[in-house]
Amino acid sequence: MNRVVEKVKEEFLAVLPPTIFFFVALHIVAVIRALMARGTVYQPLSTLAIAIAALIIGKAVLIADLLPSINRFPERPLIFNIVWKTVIYVVVATAIHFAERWIEFSRESKSLVAGWDEMAAQIVWPHFWAIEILLLVLVLLYCTSRELIRVIGRERVRRIFFGPLPLPEL
Repeated sequence: MNRVVEKVKEEFLAVLPPTIFFFVALHIVAVIRALMARGTVYQPLSTLAIAIAALIIGKAVLIADLLPSINRFPERPLIFNIVWKTVIYVVVATAIHFAERWIEFSRESKSLVAGWDEMAAQIVWPHFWAIEILLLVLVLLYCTSRELIRVIGRERVRRIFFGPLPLPEL
């Protein structure tokens, strides 16, 4: 039983950083989408929906990190892995973003085919691409941070940002 608790704790601590990052990032995206859609029928996602999406993305990042091809350029300068991972994560994020919009339109029109046609006719492409650019920048920031932390080390980064941690009293 103790091994199960330790494994759950380990998994929770591993998924926490990407989940927190994407929780904040998805809230930024939701606020921007709500501002861009002001005066339309768009209903922004709730904090609970964003939290669930952040958990899914956080776990997906951890699973993607287990793939052998994710660290394709370990001996090359960091920019190679950063760009590679950013491309992979942005492609997935774009697919999710596109599917989310398709589902929104499909719910209104009561079928996937009609939803596709409705989306093609009504989607505001500049808004869609603006969100995509924002996602690209956020994912690039995430990948850059992760690669720097991987190379520099977690404890060293913690000390750089927050100073030396006080020693525990005995």
